[in-house]
Amino acid sequence: QVRLVESGGGLVKPGDSLRLSCAASSTTSSGYAMGWFRQAPGKEREFVASISWNPSITQYADSVKGRFTISRDKSRNTMYLQMNSLKPEDTAIYYCTQDPVPRRLGRPESFSQDAPWGQGTQVTVSS
Repeated sequence: QVRLVESGGGLVKPGDSLRLSCAASSTTSSGYAMGWFRQAPGKEREFVASISWNPSITQYADSVKGRFTISRDKSRNTMYLQMNSLKPEDTAIYYCTQDPVPRRLGRPESFSQDAPWGQGTQVTVSS
C-alpha cells in the first residue's frame, strides 16, 4: 500500500496562507484520485478537496471554495493544497488520502477508511 506523508502545516494568523504537501511513495499513485480531509478537535473528519487521476478534475467543500486550491505536480506523485485567506475555523489536522480504486474522479464518497492515509499535519489559524 502506498505511503503518504503530509507536510507544510503550521501556526498562522487569519488571512494568511499555507501550502500543504502530500508525498506518495509510489509512482502508481498517478493513476488514482487523491484528496484532503481535515479533523478538528471534537469533530468528525470532513472532506476538504480532491483531485482526480486526471488532474484537471477537482472538487472542493463549500467551506473552502475560492480560498483553497488542490493540485498535483507533473509527476502526479505529490499533491498540494494551497490555502489562502485562512480562517480560525480552518484549524484542524489535515490528512491526505488516496482512492483505493484507480482511475476515478475523486468524489468524497470514494475515499474510505480502507484507503491509505497520511499521518496528518496540524494547521492552526489564530490571532
